Amino acid sequence: MVFSIKKSSFLVLLFLLNSCSGHGQLDLIADLPNVLKEVSGTETVKNSELIWMLNDGGNSNKIYGLTTKGKLKKEIVINAKNNDWEDLTSDDNGNLYIGDFGNNHNVRKNLAILKINIENLSVSKNVNIERIRFFYPEQKKFPPKKKQLYFDTESFFFYNDSLYLFTKSRVKGDYGKTSLYKIPATVGNHAATFISEFSSCDDLKCSITSAAINNDKKKVVLLSGSTLLLFTNFEGDDFFSGKVTQLPLNHTSQKEGVCFKNNNTLYITDEYSHGKGGNLYEFNF
Repeated sequence: MVFSIKKSSFLVLLFLLNSCSGHGQLDLIADLPNVLKEVSGTETVKNSELIWMLNDGGNSNKIYGLTTKGKLKKEIVINAKNNDWEDLTSDDNGNLYIGDFGNNHNVRKNLAILKINIENLSVSKNVNIERIRFFYPEQKKFPPKKKQLYFDTESFFFYNDSLYLFTKSRVKGDYGKTSLYKIPATVGNHAATFISEFSSCDDLKCSITSAAINNDKKKVVLLSGSTLLLFTNFEGDDFFSGKVTQLPLNHTSQKEGVCFKNNNTLYITDEYSHGKGGNLYEFNF
């Protein structure tokens, strides 16, 4: 597989790309409860033994805490509409963030990230949030032309007091392209700052659906339906500026969530679709 790196609208060779397939093992560890048929975000939180999950748009405004056996232990009602929740992340203090930025048709002007303070993870309902609004300065029309549908997002994580967004292309023949942006992890209405771009292939199987960074901040993974991309040895917060390794999962489904269990193990979830999925997996690499 051939990868390309783009930055500031032109091609630059920033690193030696390792496109050789890595080694890993995807293991099914639990069947998710029916309430999470459309699971779209998965996250571990500091000082919590639960794995937190949510469903995407069209579902209730709840987050769920599960054991590693897939047993539902916690259900929290959030005081915010589920416009299109797509991913979960957490900061170093254990606060949880919901990515309300799903934007299939590139028409939304209410993109937001919802912060849940750690103390509210022990509550069951009516949990208030802090709303972090943002927009992409490059988007001038809603929707833009078909060849400019680059403003959907399903993936993000917290790093050094900022939130890093990985867009999902809706442009035919350019589905594997993702753009990296950052915004402050503070209440406000922020212009997302573009950092760089990455393209893995040109069809739907390469669309990025979730992202995660490990605890020592030295490994970043991007998830698609059948593959993980592992980024290491990057410079600063340009996570595309280092070494890239492809980690095939040898399994295809509608995978929508990834987070780190530890530095060498990931939790992965997939939606129940077309008679398969709806599971929690571990992937060791």
